[in-house]
Amino acid sequence: MEGATRPPERYRIVVRGRLSERLGSAFAQLRLERRPGRTVLSGSGGRAAAQRVLDRLCDLGLEVIGVDVFADYDRLVAALKSGDETAFAGLMDAYNSSLLRVATIYVGSRAVAEEVVQETWLGVVRGLDRFEGRSSLKTWIFKILTNTASTRGARERRCVPFSSLTDDDGSPLDPDRFFGSDHDRYPGHWSVGPTPWETPEEGLLAGETREVILSAIDALPPSQRAVISLRDVEGWSSADVCDALELSEGNQRVLLHRARTKVRCALEGYYDAVELTAA
Repeated sequence: MEGATRPPERYRIVVRGRLSERLGSAFAQLRLERRPGRTVLSGSGGRAAAQRVLDRLCDLGLEVIGVDVFADYDRLVAALKSGDETAFAGLMDAYNSSLLRVATIYVGSRAVAEEVVQETWLGVVRGLDRFEGRSSLKTWIFKILTNTASTRGARERRCVPFSSLTDDDGSPLDPDRFFGSDHDRYPGHWSVGPTPWETPEEGLLAGETREVILSAIDALPPSQRAVISLRDVEGWSSADVCDALELSEGNQRVLLHRARTKVRCALEGYYDAVELTAA
C-alpha cells in the first residue's frame, strides 16, 4: 500500500518438542504455550523481531516447524479507544486510498468521494466505543463507508447497490483466441496464447509500464476496478473484499478474473507496440 502505516504486529513461532524450563527461561519476554509435541512462542513485533527469536532458536539447535506474523488488531483497537492520535493517523494512512476507491463507485465525482471518506472517519471516531470486534476492524470501517456513500449517492440520485454492478460484459477476450467447444483435442482452450513479453524483469516495474497498468485499471467498470484495486493494489484477501463490498465469493472471483484479463490485454498491446516500434 502506497505510503501506508502498518498496524502493530505480533508473531507466533512453533518449535518441535517441549522446551525445558531452562530453555524456556531464555525466552522469558515471550508467551510460551506448551502443547503435545510442540511449543508455541508468541510476542509483539513484526518480521524483524520474529527473525531475532528464530536466530536464537537455531543457535540452540531447536527445530522450528512454523512461523506466523500477523496484525495485532486488538492492540490497535485498544490504542484507538484510548485516544492515541498516532494510531489513528496510521489507520487513516493505511486505509484512506482504499476507502476513496470504493467511495467513487457510489458517488458522481472524486470531490464528493473525498467528502464521503471524511464523513467515514468522523463516523469511525464517533463509533469506536461501540466497536465490539464482531467483524474485523477493516470490515467495520468499510461498512461505515458504504452506508455513508449509499446515503450520499441516493441524495445525489446516483447511487446503485454495489452487488448490482455485475459488469456482465461477457468475455473480455476475443473469442477467436480460443478453440471451439467441438475441437477434437482442446475444446475451449487457447488457440492463441498470451503474448510472451521479451523484456527485462525490471521492465514491469518501470514508470511507463506502471502508468499503463494504472490507466487500464482506471478504465475498468466500477466494480471490476474496485475489486482489482483492493486485491492487487492494496493486497487484500478475497474474504476481506467480499465482506467490504458485500459480494459473494463467486462474484468476486469473476470480477477479479475479468479485471485482470483486461489489464493483461492492455499490457500485451503496450509491449506489442514497443516491439513494432523497435522493428
